[in-house]
Amino acid sequence: MTEHSTDRLEVLPVEGLPEFRPGDDLTGAIASAARWLRSGDVVVVTSKIVSKAEGRLVRVPEDPEARDAERRRLVEEEAVRVLARFGRTLITQNRIGIVQAASGVDASNVDKGEIALLPADPDASALALRNGLRERLGVEVAVVITDTMGRAWRVGQTDAAIGSSGLEVLHSYEGEVDGQGNELQVTEIAVADEIAAAADLVKGKLKATPVAVVRGLSLVDDGSTARKLVRPVEEDMFRLGVTEAIAQGRREAVPARRSVRRFTDEAVDPGALRRAIAAGLTAPAPHHTKPVRFVWLRDRGLRTKLLEAMRESWRADLRGDGFTDEQIARRVSRGDILFQAPEVVLPLLVPDGAHTYPDDRRNACERTMFTVAGGAAVQGFLVALAAEDLGSCWIGSTIFAADVVRDVLGLGAEWQPLGAVAVGHPVAVPDRGPLEPGEGLVEL
Repeated sequence: MTEHSTDRLEVLPVEGLPEFRPGDDLTGAIASAARWLRSGDVVVVTSKIVSKAEGRLVRVPEDPEARDAERRRLVEEEAVRVLARFGRTLITQNRIGIVQAASGVDASNVDKGEIALLPADPDASALALRNGLRERLGVEVAVVITDTMGRAWRVGQTDAAIGSSGLEVLHSYEGEVDGQGNELQVTEIAVADEIAAAADLVKGKLKATPVAVVRGLSLVDDGSTARKLVRPVEEDMFRLGVTEAIAQGRREAVPARRSVRRFTDEAVDPGALRRAIAAGLTAPAPHHTKPVRFVWLRDRGLRTKLLEAMRESWRADLRGDGFTDEQIARRVSRGDILFQAPEVVLPLLVPDGAHTYPDDRRNACERTMFTVAGGAAVQGFLVALAAEDLGSCWIGSTIFAADVVRDVLGLGAEWQPLGAVAVGHPVAVPDRGPLEPGEGLVEL
């Protein structure tokens, strides 16, 4: 088994380094302060001193407000993409591909009239320092350049590698077998990041020790650099920023609604159902009215009473149409979903405020207007349920049994059923299929 760890490890601070300024000999300073370096050591360098030596400092006003305004401008300038905003904090992908807060722009450990940017090419900086130490001291070391950053799903910050030369930055255990005989599938260790974090335990943030040496690892130089640690965008589970995620959610909300006819036994969160109903009620309606009501049949006994009465009414209609008992049973079984669904909601139209006209044509148009408003509310409700990860199925049966619905539920004659909606957690996520208008779009 190949192993990235070791039985014993030392982390040693490099003391006595000067305050670096643009143009200073970083390699010479480290070589002078760490003449005790050995081949096989890993020299871990805080990116700030690399930025200083390479002149990656920007002059800014010392006035706190003006300085902060310039810092925020630099954050935007160094960003390739702004992924998220949390108050004043921006999460960005910067020019060297790293996703972190504020594009790596930093106002700490620099003069009040300056702000530091990250090194332009940290991997190249690591290679140059490694080659320089070989020339000065005759040792073959690895170099890791670090920066502090947060991590998804974790509180707090840690140092991570943004530049590397001379070591295997990722160690894969795929195909290896552990002590219990289990074959490892996807385990891949970010060795360079582990080294960066370990070194920070002796470097710290306030003690002016920007370089440390990690000793005791068995180094493997596979030619990889820290750029290999940056997950490609197409594989990045966190690639969507808040703005992009909201935009994608809006695009996908309506297509996410599909009729679901089989539900699990899991209970439906009442809060989710109420939110979906509230969303449905935002649909437009004529004359600034609010003509839609959603009746939530929470009482199982009442639900069963209504559905059985509707079923009997349906059977009577089918008998009158000349259907056989077998055909009637098959037709009526389509309504079983309303008995079995965890929740059932009845949308109804109460056209209060509808205008009355002296002619049938305009009165019919008025009814159509309110019916369209009811349909919009139902669709909004169904889409909102899908956004809550709930399945739903709209069934038109109550429309054909309006009198039964009104009688069983004690509703007035003006209440017009708009179907029934079965709600629950889907057994399987329905296939959305391609989103194309097809014959439904007519362009003139």
